[in-house]
Amino acid sequence: MQTFRSADTAGLRACATSEAVKTLPLIGMLMATVATATLVAIGPETLRSVNAVPAFIAGRFREPAGFEQAASGEYFVFDRRGHTVFGVDAAQSAAWEIVQIGAEPGRIIDPTAFSVAPDGSFVVADAPRGQERIQIFSAAGQRTGGFNLRSRTRPRVMLDNFVMNGIGSLRYTGSSILLSDPDSGGLMTEYRLDDGANRTFGALRATGHEDDRDVHLAMNSGIPLRDIDGGYVFVFQAGAPAFRKYDASGALVFERRIEGREIDAFVNELPTTWPARKTDDGVIPIVRPTIRTAALDAAGNLWISFVVPYTYVFDRDGDKIRVVQFQAAGIVAPNGLFFGRDGHLLVTPGLFEFDPTR
Repeated sequence: MQTFRSADTAGLRACATSEAVKTLPLIGMLMATVATATLVAIGPETLRSVNAVPAFIAGRFREPAGFEQAASGEYFVFDRRGHTVFGVDAAQSAAWEIVQIGAEPGRIIDPTAFSVAPDGSFVVADAPRGQERIQIFSAAGQRTGGFNLRSRTRPRVMLDNFVMNGIGSLRYTGSSILLSDPDSGGLMTEYRLDDGANRTFGALRATGHEDDRDVHLAMNSGIPLRDIDGGYVFVFQAGAPAFRKYDASGALVFERRIEGREIDAFVNELPTTWPARKTDDGVIPIVRPTIRTAALDAAGNLWISFVVPYTYVFDRDGDKIRVVQFQAAGIVAPNGLFFGRDGHLLVTPGLFEFDPTR
């Protein structure tokens, strides 16, 4: 066994010190890299409007609550207060009525939701004499189908006196209709176009309000979306913000809670109790939404707009990749998002058009 003398020990210490000194720059570089990585965060970016429906056309609409586009280039405007669906040509030079006010089949009365498929066919949810109804129309406005819902959904999630749950959540895929339907025991119900529930899927989330059915179901109301891969995305619209992804069979793929400094204060101040309000369906608690609207772009990225004027964008793995604010005449808080033919984002209110790549 070799024995080291004190002189040898001193030499080793000097050597170790020398090596440590040599590694200090490397350690410093690594620490700087880590610090830089820690400081980098996704900050808000501003998307500025690149177009808007001209005033001489927009002036015809009383309350445009939907602004969507078919693959042909034709635009559709859902005028909720006017009980009318308008067509607008691709050049935005003229507008015409496609579906008019009325309670009879083929017309609409007290409409709440509207959704267009790429082929230009569209659906409208309305409520003649208080009976909730879904009608399907061709691009020219000819009624091609429809059905009444078997039971009326109680209004639970409202913003500015507009009911957002139930048929207010309607989304049309071109081959089926999606509704948020927690009353059925699942998050989403998919309806066939020939009047029949195809399936209901998605387990309700725990809310801490299970002892109050109306609040519990309000916290499980949301926005159902069809993904480009044939699966589904469900965005919870009230309470703690979150979304889930499901595969084509309806099996859960993942759930993501939504967090960010832009919405932290708003989320932290969410109420835990809600005053009851008298409605046509009785005295029930009315919950204000956390999220106004959501949409999927052509790449499968999820855009979620909050009640506060920020929009978060998530990739297909559920990771946040952008924070956006929309700038037109001022900051726009979207209540409707739709990706048009060329990938531009159509936004209401205001009937604005944005290029997400700018």
